[in-house]
Amino acid sequence: MELKWLEWAKQMQAIAQTGLTYTKDVYDIERYEQLRQMSIEIMMNYTLVSQEKIALTFASDSGYATPKVDIRGVIFKENKILLVREKLDGAWALPGGWADIGYSPSEIAVKEVKEESGFDVAPVRLLAVLDKKFHDHPPEPYHVYKFFILCKIVGGEATVGVETSAVDFFEMDQLPELSAERNTKKQIQTLFEFLENPNKEIILD
Repeated sequence: MELKWLEWAKQMQAIAQTGLTYTKDVYDIERYEQLRQMSIEIMMNYTLVSQEKIALTFASDSGYATPKVDIRGVIFKENKILLVREKLDGAWALPGGWADIGYSPSEIAVKEVKEESGFDVAPVRLLAVLDKKFHDHPPEPYHVYKFFILCKIVGGEATVGVETSAVDFFEMDQLPELSAERNTKKQIQTLFEFLENPNKEIILD
């Protein structure tokens, strides 16, 4: 479960962002700006990130506040799962990343798998939509929904990308160090259940 201070900071930022989007009253604008500044100060006091960076990445959005979407491609081959090693932390993850505007979830999965692993894939089905706050990920400033989309290889070959340094397939009992920010061991275990039972129902939350 999320740390309380992080939950409060996210909620304060969302309220401020949405309020600034719709209010016309100058006094309300001032109050929402103060609320946004308080959310920045909470993040700044409980993390090692500078106020300037927090303001740019955490409290710079406009419009109605909504969760961010992280999409991961799930590819099995010979009872092994495809993982890529992230350059940022040297750990392994399902290929994927933030959803881009203008692309469908399936298109994002195909695009990210190609860019990070070199494989050409075709989407097969949605396996799970998870709220990141319910899972054992490190604290982060965003509210994130994670989409896991099963794909099949139709071409290409294992090739590292700009953000990856290795590509490989792993059995469930031989997983490497996982990038906890991107996926957890429990999530990978759950995905292997779909390999054993292709008719398993989609998982929500």
